[in-house]
Amino acid sequence: MKMEKSPGRTIVVDGDACPVKKEIAIVGRSFGIPVVMVSSYDHKLKGEEGVTVVQVDRGDQSADLYIANHISAGDVVLTQDYGLAALALGKRCSVLSFRGQDYKDSTMDFMLEGRHARAVERRRGHYSKGPKPITTEEKNFFQHKLTKLLTILQENVQL
Repeated sequence: MKMEKSPGRTIVVDGDACPVKKEIAIVGRSFGIPVVMVSSYDHKLKGEEGVTVVQVDRGDQSADLYIANHISAGDVVLTQDYGLAALALGKRCSVLSFRGQDYKDSTMDFMLEGRHARAVERRRGHYSKGPKPITTEEKNFFQHKLTKLLTILQENVQL
């Protein structure tokens, strides 16, 4: 399925394992900004008012690659993936994590180095527990951060 790009800004979501889908849809509708959720066929997402679902194959990075190839300057990308975040920043998109972390060019090298170090540790057999489940407070914080970001983008055409 092809990602429907509307003129202007779009909220593009790395939908695999996204814990804040409901919050994203609410904020997108309140600003009148279309939301596109991209996920693999392994995840059953349903479109709703203002939300389009694009499903891609089951490949390891399929959703990330699809998003990277379809975003444009000014879009808002929501992801936990540092690699996708770096690509989106390179295309002049605004990028937030599902916990409301604002990804910036100035911190991306440090984040990517940390990701690499954790991958090296996993190859050595050292596994971490992974992230804790997202809390209601974190969902509320994310929704606040997304609302704040969209308000700033709406008020300031250039950031």
